[in-house]
Amino acid sequence: MKNHLLEKFPEISLITDENIREKTIAAFLEGVSIGGWQLDDLDRIPFTLLIPNCPISLLTHMRAVVQTALKVFDVLEETYHEYYQMDRDILLSGAILHDVGKVIEYHESETGFVKSQSGKIVRHPFSGAALAMKHGLPDEVQHIIGTHAHEGDDGYRTPASVIVHHSDFINFEPLRDLLK
Repeated sequence: MKNHLLEKFPEISLITDENIREKTIAAFLEGVSIGGWQLDDLDRIPFTLLIPNCPISLLTHMRAVVQTALKVFDVLEETYHEYYQMDRDILLSGAILHDVGKVIEYHESETGFVKSQSGKIVRHPFSGAALAMKHGLPDEVQHIIGTHAHEGDDGYRTPASVIVHHSDFINFEPLRDLLK
């Protein structure tokens, strides 16, 4: 299953710290298992329920957010490296797992994809951060996951969390308007 995940989500292999990479994989796979999905379902699950009949898969969105976040990281690292250092592996893990809670939040019914029972009361930033904590990922990764959506709007976001938050919305806001 791990190899299949790495084939579907090759950006995971960009995490250079083996410990963080393995914990990221474990958290991801457990989320899929808890949700009752198979890895190939990630190509069918819509990335959002806010766009009716959304044609873009959760996996496509997650990979695009990671790729966007990495490009932003590279620009900031090159431009502002003397002012602060960001851990690329922390950013990658948080970006990869930012929406992993959606595999718990969503359920497939006879009428399509809907919120699961638990998803109706626990949104994906919370379940995703809980998975990251359970698997021993650093607090910074949990923070990125927990604050990437509107739940983080009134609080502090680390620089890595700001990058993932904006990368997520860059990959949502234009599509919401285009796919109406």
